This record gives sequence, C-alpha cells and structure tokens, in this order.
Amino acid sequence: MGNIFGIQISCDGAICFRCLDCALGKAAYISELEDNLDALLTELQKLIEAKNDVMTRVVNAEQQQQLRRLNKVQGWLSRVEGAETEIGELITDSTQEIQKLCLGGYCSKNCKSSYKFGKKVAKKLHLVVTLMGEGAFELVAEKVPLAAVDERPVEPIIVGLNSTLEKVWRCLGEERVGIIGLYGMGGVGKTTLLAQINNKFLDTPNDFNVVIWVVVSKDMQLEIIQEKIGERIGLLENRSLEERASGIFKILSKKKFLSLLDDVWERIDLTKVGIPFPSKNTSKVVFTTRLVDVCSLMGAQKIFKVECLRDKEAWELFLDKVGEETLDSHLDIPKLAHTLAKECGGLPLALITTGLGCKKSQEEWSYAIEILRRSASELPEDCKIDKIELIECWIGEGFLNGYEGAEVHNQYIIGILVHACLLEEVGSDHVRMHDAIRDMTLWIACEVEKEKENVLVSAGAQLTAAPEVRKWEQRRRISLMRNKIEKLSDTPTCPHLLSLFPNINSVKESKIIVRGKEQWGKQLKWEDEAALNAFSPHLEHS
Repeated sequence: MGNIFGIQISCDGAICFRCLDCALGKAAYISELEDNLDALLTELQKLIEAKNDVMTRVVNAEQQQQLRRLNKVQGWLSRVEGAETEIGELITDSTQEIQKLCLGGYCSKNCKSSYKFGKKVAKKLHLVVTLMGEGAFELVAEKVPLAAVDERPVEPIIVGLNSTLEKVWRCLGEERVGIIGLYGMGGVGKTTLLAQINNKFLDTPNDFNVVIWVVVSKDMQLEIIQEKIGERIGLLENRSLEERASGIFKILSKKKFLSLLDDVWERIDLTKVGIPFPSKNTSKVVFTTRLVDVCSLMGAQKIFKVECLRDKEAWELFLDKVGEETLDSHLDIPKLAHTLAKECGGLPLALITTGLGCKKSQEEWSYAIEILRRSASELPEDCKIDKIELIECWIGEGFLNGYEGAEVHNQYIIGILVHACLLEEVGSDHVRMHDAIRDMTLWIACEVEKEKENVLVSAGAQLTAAPEVRKWEQRRRISLMRNKIEKLSDTPTCPHLLSLFPNINSVKESKIIVRGKEQWGKQLKWEDEAALNAFSPHLEHS
C-alpha cells in the first residue's frame, strides 16, 4: 500500500509543476504587457529607420545605376511594411487593454482578454527583433539580366524589301559570313530593313545572346559608339577609349552577339571600339551605308544593294499610305495619284512622305505634282547623261582640270559618284541621276547661295516663255534646257552669269537677246561648242 501511495504522490506533483509553469507563463503575458509595449514601440522605430536606409540604397541603385533590387530585399521590405500595419493596430487597441490591468499590472480585470493581447504583443516584439537581424544587407540590388533584343519602332516591312530581308536573314545563319553590308541611296529603306532584322529576333528562335543597335551617323565618334554598346551590355563605367574597348571586348568575347550599325559613312575600326572580330565566335556585324566603298573597307563578306522599288511595288506602298478613301474621293484623283507616285521614282521615303500628305482635292494633287516637277535639276527627269559631256561640263565649271591625261582621273570621279549612289550607270557611256537625288542636289545648291539668288533652274519644265527677266540679273548659273522658249518679254541683263544651259533647238530660231557688260560673253562658260555657236548671236554688250 505504501509503495502505491508514494507513486501516486509523485505523479500528481509533476502535473502540478507543469500546470504551475503554464499558469506563470500565461500570467507573464499580462504582467509584462506594459514593458513589452514600450519595447515594441522602441524596436519598431529602429526597424522603420533601418527600412528607410535600405530603401534609400535600393532607389539609388535602381535610378542611378540601373540595377534591379534583389528578391530577398523586396521580400524583407514587404514583411516590414506588413509588420508596421499590424503593430499599428495593436498600438491603437493598447490603451483600452492597459486600462484592464490591476494590482500594479500583475493582474487583469479580464484575464482572458489581457492574456490574448499580451501574447500578440510578445509575438510582434519577437518579429520586429527578427526583422532587424534580417535587414543587414550587404547588397540590395543586382545588374538586370539583358534581354536578347530590344524592339525598334519601325513601319511594317516595305513592299519590295521582303526579298532583301530574307537574303540577309539567310546570311545570318551562315558560319563563314561575319560582316554584312547593306548599301543604297538615302531614303531607299536601309534603316527600315535593319530595324526589321532587329525585330525579327523577338519572335524567331535564335542563339544570339544579345543584339546591339547603334546609330553611327556621318559625324562618327568611337566614344559614342562605345557608349551605346556599353549601355546595351551593362558596361556603364566612364573610362578612356582604350579601357572601354577592353571592357567591351571582355564581355562580348563571352557572348554570341549581333551588332547592327546604322548609317555608316566611313570605316569603323572594330578593334578600337572593342568589338571582337565576328568570325571567331559566329557573332555577326550588319551595317548600312550609302557608299559601296565602305562595304569593302569594313571587310564585308556579303554585300547587298537596297534598290528603289519597281513601279508595281511603289504604287502598292503609295496606295497603302494614301488610303482607298482618299482615292475614291474624286474621279480624277486615282490618275493624279499614279502620276504623283511615279514622280517619286520608286524611293520609299518619298513615297511614304508624299502618301501621308493625304491630299483630298483634285487641286491639291495637281499642285503636289507641279511642285515635284519644278524640283528638277539641270538635267530633266530620266535623262541619260553622256559621261564625256558631263566631264566637259565640270571642266567648264572649274570643278575638274582639263589638262591632257586627266580623262582617267575624271572617269574615276564619276565612278566615285556611282559608288556613292549619287549617279546610276546606264550602259558603259551614260549615267543618270535619280529624281530624289536631283531634287536634293538642287535644294542644296539653292540653299548654299540662297541669299544671293545665284541659281535659276527650269530644265525640262515644258516652258514656252522664259522666267521673268528680272529674275536673271543676279544669277550666276541658269538652266533652261529642253523647253520650248521662243522669246523673252524683255532683254535680260546678266552681269554675274557664269554658266548657261539654254534650250539650243529653240535658240536658233528665236529672237532672244541677253545683255551683259563688255567682254562679258567671252567670260561665259558654255555647255559645249554647239551651245556657244547657237547662242553667240543673241549676246549684246551694254
């Protein structure tokens, strides 16, 4: 009996101790409530200050260094904000709970309520202390992983450029082709084509790590090219040309890259920029230029000429920009639109710009055509130019030397203009100038000497009467070729005239008289001997 009784006493004592510990622990939530609240407010303030410090570092990294905050930092900030909200609610209820305490805070008028509240306060205090320990970040942000390609704003692919796009795209898959050159006259669509190549990588499976777009422009500066490449690959340090080249080289050597260089006017030394030679890691460089010689200087293994659109393609592009509604607005407009599209000479930029004008009335279309036609240069539209005659004209203007043996050099000059897409070869003996290039040339000539009004051009304009004689007086160069002028309203005085391109056929039959100072006629530069013989009888000295 004694043994049994002793075991019973021992068992009951253990239970009592556990119950006592539990009761004391619960009582502590009540007795320590006020102290825990004070500690919670203090630690919360420290946590808020730590959060603000971390947030300052994050904002600086994101805005000034273009870095991205770490996920663990964002998670910590979110947990801190959540804790702030919950603790704020506890603080709001604390006054009411404190009032329930009695016996110096060791007991409560409502033990159950005070116990629950005290337990919440203790847990939040533990949470705040834990968050403080987690917020000691060495790094708060990291470099943003590069997207393989950035989308470029671009018009839908121009009708007629599809075939060139596909050819270039196939070349990008050829291992032996590292550098590809695209050349053609201004406004023909080279930049559009390059942008289409860039954007095609957005939805086409490929193994390029990064596609880099750089606009080079005529005023090429290696530092700016490096800066654009650096922005793309995350190299933002402001260092010397050589140091940046080394940094770019180290990064790109570890990647398969595609570098798209737009509007190149001269050879770019890829080594000085820091671009590894493309063939070594199956990377590629594609560039656009107006000068075919640049393709050779850049070491292009494949060269594509971007041509003007054929008539059908040009009309489709023009129609797309004008719209069916505009064409249907008047019976005469379709015919006028065809004429206007033809005047653009298959040049996409001219077609798009003119088409977007959205002319509504017959008068507006007729006016647009007249403006284009009046933009003719010294040689009428679609005129084949004899190379020898062109050289003689340049010699007369003083642009070239006429000494014996200079013919080879002068032919070389024509070759340069052909390679620059400023002239187009027509057979072996002739060239022609594209309408848009002719318009640009005349515009430049007129702008250069605009104040002096030195140029008067009305070639191939089907004139039956010459421009008013008052417009002749200050001119240094006049072209009235291929018109039907038979007379002048008055006798023009041209003391400054240096070059005259008259309408020879009508001059022989006309009664035109042009007056200048003494010896003036002998100083004139003529298109050729026939022009001199035809026009000499019509010169007068004042």
